[in-house]
Amino acid sequence: MTVQPTDTAAPAVAAVSISVVICCYTTERRAGLARAVDSVVAQLSVGDELIVVVDGNDALHRELRTHAPSGVVVVANTASRGLSGARNTGLRTASGDVVVFLDDDAALHPAALSGVRAAYLDPGVVGVGGAVHPEWPRGSAPRWFPPEFGWVVGCDYRGLPCDGADIRNPIGAAMAVRRAELVGIGGFSDRLGRVGTLPTGCEETLMGIELVRRHPTAKIVRHAAFSVSHTVSADRVTLSYFLRRCFHEGRSKAILTRLCGQRSSLASERRYTTQTLPTGLWHARRRPGRMLALLAGLMTTAGGYLMGLFQTASQGE
Repeated sequence: MTVQPTDTAAPAVAAVSISVVICCYTTERRAGLARAVDSVVAQLSVGDELIVVVDGNDALHRELRTHAPSGVVVVANTASRGLSGARNTGLRTASGDVVVFLDDDAALHPAALSGVRAAYLDPGVVGVGGAVHPEWPRGSAPRWFPPEFGWVVGCDYRGLPCDGADIRNPIGAAMAVRRAELVGIGGFSDRLGRVGTLPTGCEETLMGIELVRRHPTAKIVRHAAFSVSHTVSADRVTLSYFLRRCFHEGRSKAILTRLCGQRSSLASERRYTTQTLPTGLWHARRRPGRMLALLAGLMTTAGGYLMGLFQTASQGE
């Protein structure tokens, strides 16, 4: 289920108010959620709001409604199950000019929301991607983990455009979109995105593509002043998770290709595979474990993509 599109004008001159939406689904990340909420509450201004959307967990919903800080809006996901549906519920609840989506295990850095406001002083900016800094369980990434694959754990990675550059889509852990424009494209598609612990994605990519299709002169930019610390849990620093995430990313890209065509869907991926990954192999030349992980990640992602193409073709998508 997606948000019903509406007719809107071009992006407004400047954002006045912010609605922060945090989606959650499990009590296992309760401590991280509390940290995320506290980081937002400390930065809200008059006219801003914080909305916590609980996806498919009645016990967590009841607990949060009882113990949430004053002024925090807690709602249950009323759309389709999964992250896309939960975000759409948050979008429908929001009233701010700009909606900031924050993961439940990501905490805002000081003045991050001020960074969002600064980015939207440009009337042509419709979307903003923040800087997502990983917090590894042992203080640093495993020696075998390629920095080019930071996206596997939902964080920044080597090869991202520089601060202030145009981007196709933001990283989901820290992104901001003009509310009217996001409503105008129907919100997030529930054909993509994570459901529970299944590590799928690409709903942010489809969002970015559709936003620019709607307003071809609109911009989505990377703005490092809008920054967060994203907790990387211990179960996500294993090789098995790394490969599983790569496979499902490839599969999601296949669905995206069916929806948007290869040119829009894979433009960034072509640069990534022809420029970022070859230089990554060179940087890792003295670390054979990292080189093997990089190659395995590439091949597994490609395998997921081919499998996804086959599945979507057989299902007539």
